[in-house]
Amino acid sequence: MVRHRAASVRVVTAGLVVVATLFAAGCSGDSGKPAAETTRKPRPLATTTSQTPHPAAALTVDVTDNKFSPADATIKVGETVTWKFNDKVPHNVQGIGDKAMGINSPIIDKGEWSHTFTQAGTYRYLCTLHPSMRGSITVQ
Repeated sequence: MVRHRAASVRVVTAGLVVVATLFAAGCSGDSGKPAAETTRKPRPLATTTSQTPHPAAALTVDVTDNKFSPADATIKVGETVTWKFNDKVPHNVQGIGDKAMGINSPIIDKGEWSHTFTQAGTYRYLCTLHPSMRGSITVQ
């Protein structure tokens, strides 16, 4: 029985050594290039942010007192809108509907975020933290 148990322990140990060796070999890249990142790290709340490079803003929307001001505005194709965040609580700008998918700012309490509109249309947006905060940009 002792021989049988010792043989079983050797087989299991050998198997673990093979698995560990294969794992280590699979994790080490010999291409000299860094491995592609496959996981996303959670993004902390931003205190100040700016999406660059963008041309000078054609329109600035103030985000204060739990509202967008102006809530509705019109710009030309190719112009940039900058949202300036200066409120007691954090906010974001999230597009509503398929057309506005590219409008997606991080959560910001102080700072600014910009988006350049390259196609005509009406783009509705809201603050996902405060859904009653809504606005729209009409691009001509």
